[in-house]
Amino acid sequence: MSILVTGGAGYIGSHTVKELLAQGEQVVVIDSLITGHRESVGDEAFFVQGDIRDSAVLDSLFTTYQIEAVIHFAASSLVGESVQQPLEYYDNNLLGAHALVAAMERHGVKRIVFSSTAATYGEPKRVPIEETDATEPTSPYGETKLAMERMFRWCDQAYGIKSVSLRYFNAAGAYPDSSIGEDHKPESHLIPLILQVPLGQREHITMFGDDYPTEDGTCIRDYIHVMDLANAHWLALKYLRDNGTSAIYNLGNGTGFSVKEVIEVARQVTGHPIPAVSAPRRPGDPAVLIASSDKARQQLGWQPRYADLRTIIQTAWDWHNRRPHGY
Repeated sequence: MSILVTGGAGYIGSHTVKELLAQGEQVVVIDSLITGHRESVGDEAFFVQGDIRDSAVLDSLFTTYQIEAVIHFAASSLVGESVQQPLEYYDNNLLGAHALVAAMERHGVKRIVFSSTAATYGEPKRVPIEETDATEPTSPYGETKLAMERMFRWCDQAYGIKSVSLRYFNAAGAYPDSSIGEDHKPESHLIPLILQVPLGQREHITMFGDDYPTEDGTCIRDYIHVMDLANAHWLALKYLRDNGTSAIYNLGNGTGFSVKEVIEVARQVTGHPIPAVSAPRRPGDPAVLIASSDKARQQLGWQPRYADLRTIIQTAWDWHNRRPHGY
């Protein structure tokens, strides 16, 4: 029996594949490679290039590899792009999830772990954010992820398909041996953008807003190492195998770091001065986003192993320094 990982050539997906293989699982990856990287999957997992909206491809996969459960990453995931191209996001994300779950139903597969997002919350009313807080997305990206969560809930009621949706915050870092890491084009995440400065790919890092109501005036975010996210997907799969009911979990460190703090730790890790320039706030950027992950810790037994910010940035730097232009 195999685990199907959709979008398994992406950043978090490829690290989850590594975790599953380390746990002795047989893994099948499907990825369109529009944003993913074939090299990130390696040769231990079975790989199929394809679009999950193609029912014939899915039927072939489920039949050939005897799929037991699905871990679903495949989706478009840029907030700004989703605002500019909402129809593309509804097409790729919602229709993709629909085709996937329909194939699961046809083939009697009853377990799915879903890569959701903190974007389902929108502007938080309080921090740390808990799973029971209001979900009011402020982007089509967040809306489509929330719609998928709700679709899974109804499919549980109708077909008995159990799901775990993992809402996570700022993924960062790379595999500890630097064999795989983060490679987005274009890059939009803070830590790899900062590291482009010591790599000579940009002259400075821009801080959007230095007048927030925080201790140093910059935004505070919850950074979680990508391998801790990968481990959570494995634990969620185990939970469903143990007859767990459908559930939603936040994943984060529970500790926030400001933009200035992240830049300062990156300076220490790289030994580079990393000049920083202030710019006006970006519309819609909350001052503080921090997750409460108590539920995941208690029910899944999840415990971040790379919670220290320096460790997170060190693994990211090791990867980017080794592969400055990515895959």
